[in-house]
Amino acid sequence: MKNIPPSKEYEPIYNTLRKISFLLIAIAPMYFYAQDTVKTKVIREVVFQKKSAPKSTDITSVKISAKDAQNVASISGGIEGLLKTLPSVNSNTELSSQYMVRGGNYDENLIYINDIELYRPFLIRNSQQEGMSVINPDMVSVVNFSPGGFEARYGDKMSSALNIYYRQPEKFELSGEASLIGGRLTAGFASENKKLTALISGRYRNTNLILNTLNEDTDFNPRYMDVQTYINYNINNKWKLSFLGFYSKNDYEMIPKQKDVDFGTLQQPIRLTVFYNGKEDDMYRNMMGTFSVNFRPDKKWNFILDNFAYQNREKEYYSIASGYLLQKFDSETGDPETTYDAGGQIDHARNDLLVKTYGTQFRTVFSPDTNTSYEAGVKFEKENIRDLTNEWQLVDSIGYSTPRDFVLPGVLDASSLKLKYHVSGTNDISPTRISGYLQFSRKFFWGRSKANINTGVRAQHWEFNDETIISPRLQFALKPDWDADMLFRIAGGIYYQAPFYKEIKDLSGGFSSNIKAQRSYQLILANDYEFQMSQRPFKLTTEAYYKKMDRLIPYYIDNVRTRYSGKNNAEGYAYGVDARLFGQFVPGVDSWISASYARVYENIDGKGYIPRPTDQRFRFSMFYQDYMPKFPSMRVNLTLVYANGLPTGTPVTINQDTGTPDFTAQYRYQKTLPSYKRVDIGLSKIFIDQKDFKASGRFWGSFKELTLGVQIFNAFNINNTVANQWVTDVNSSSVYSVPVRLTGRFFNVKLDFKL
Repeated sequence: MKNIPPSKEYEPIYNTLRKISFLLIAIAPMYFYAQDTVKTKVIREVVFQKKSAPKSTDITSVKISAKDAQNVASISGGIEGLLKTLPSVNSNTELSSQYMVRGGNYDENLIYINDIELYRPFLIRNSQQEGMSVINPDMVSVVNFSPGGFEARYGDKMSSALNIYYRQPEKFELSGEASLIGGRLTAGFASENKKLTALISGRYRNTNLILNTLNEDTDFNPRYMDVQTYINYNINNKWKLSFLGFYSKNDYEMIPKQKDVDFGTLQQPIRLTVFYNGKEDDMYRNMMGTFSVNFRPDKKWNFILDNFAYQNREKEYYSIASGYLLQKFDSETGDPETTYDAGGQIDHARNDLLVKTYGTQFRTVFSPDTNTSYEAGVKFEKENIRDLTNEWQLVDSIGYSTPRDFVLPGVLDASSLKLKYHVSGTNDISPTRISGYLQFSRKFFWGRSKANINTGVRAQHWEFNDETIISPRLQFALKPDWDADMLFRIAGGIYYQAPFYKEIKDLSGGFSSNIKAQRSYQLILANDYEFQMSQRPFKLTTEAYYKKMDRLIPYYIDNVRTRYSGKNNAEGYAYGVDARLFGQFVPGVDSWISASYARVYENIDGKGYIPRPTDQRFRFSMFYQDYMPKFPSMRVNLTLVYANGLPTGTPVTINQDTGTPDFTAQYRYQKTLPSYKRVDIGLSKIFIDQKDFKASGRFWGSFKELTLGVQIFNAFNINNTVANQWVTDVNSSSVYSVPVRLTGRFFNVKLDFKL
């Protein structure tokens, strides 16, 4: 059969599909072809950086384009949506901006804006509740992300560090976006002498239309909004004042009615039908203010004083009664079989949390020359945590509460009523936390090779558990004088997971002062190989890592909530290999392909090693951008993710008298969730771009940018699974893992403009 050339009407689409196919099929040939190329120039990932943003000295840091973060098609958020295409980052839900890095959980990641650490909401247990990321992509100037082995100036977490710097406008600007799921408006101002600059942005989002793609009859009313501002005033060449503030309000209301879930196998298909009565009403309020003073007496010295205050107010209220029916079907005829698998449950919670953190940090940087830097800092925090928890679940099967001993159907069960679980507690603590660090960084020649070293140590003391931790860290990079443009990196140290609200709260609802910081010994080996192919720059980054961990607190993950056991009674290890090919597959725009293999294990109470709930295994992802050569204003970006499913076992049982969890079932029975597969596509038409051309007319001439786009979320309408719901039959002898599905395909239309 002859190849039939495409018509001119479909030629651009045909060419785009060919390029995407080239990416997926030709990875290996590209690498071998690169071995024969001549020595090439250094490739740089494009970042939009103002002079006000400090230059990163972290050798493990990956820079991400703020422009790409604005363009990426993502439900969870621009920055995090792009992070999830990196090889070391994993997530099995598109509704959450949270992520896992190299076997760590959601709580093990540091997030900074302008060097001030941020906190996420603590009570969120369902990805539907989360709303927007705290990071506003329209305000971002520089994005630095380290997946491990980060430098000493970053805090005490075991997985990653994300540092965002907000930009300063150079003149008046106004930009915005309107779409089917929300909008945003950003205004910038700069005085005539450039001494005063201000950036303010407001966002609103309602994901009701997206949540309606779930296969259930539920009334959703999720409303999320925030306001952020960044103000700078340069008194003179030496003194500078700045203020960063934000306020966010998330309201989540859900009234479930009915849900049908088909699962099982081809030989034994099963359907779960659930009828509901009740509602859930959650509220999250976050606010932060930071006032900073920057004194730079000369080019060598820089002193920064940050005064900050943070408050997080959360309420999680729900009372939902449900009745369920499990039906099995004949695999040949499809007719339902006779079944007695019916029951119900009541879920109830009245959880209130108030977290206040305020303090000050002082940092100084001394740079005797352009290649040497000394840095030191000290930080004082006062924390106030007020927690009121009352959460329980009653499970019933034909009039009998579970858990219970096995009784024959029809025989009177004289046992007392038992709750499946009950967590309650009233806690109020006000500890102080003091931390500090010393750090040295230098670039030098080692023979004819270029070298870079970054070493430091940090310490922290927390009053609540009266523990002092010391964390030495080291980074080293070597660029040999070879024809091939290569950079070798090594990083490592001792990294702690300093406990906070989640770690100290046990499963009975109380706070435990006996909890100690979890600890990991990390080693990372990496190589960057830069080359040219088809006269375009590329960079292949490969990293191998190993973590030895002890003093671990076992946990299980319920959707996106991490629940800790309350004891340092486990040890573990993690290892893996990450690879990322970055470059201009299409001239002028950046794209990349990522692949990783990662494992993480734990040993609880000496019972043996089993996979942790964040055991990732294999993952492949891609971020790809393209445009039509004859019509460059027509552009497309694509994100693709394939990840093995995370481990899931039978629910952890809790002794209601002592609050002690029993992980024995995790050793007897473990399975994994289905693989996470997703493709999001963004299509856009640029009508006005004053970098290339100017619009005519009194009205249209005032626009600097005007773009109309269509985003296709979950383009192939794949039913992904975020967690399992465990349902017990009439005799409590069988437990079924019923999948909790994620969103389906959704088309979003958006309009972007800039004045």
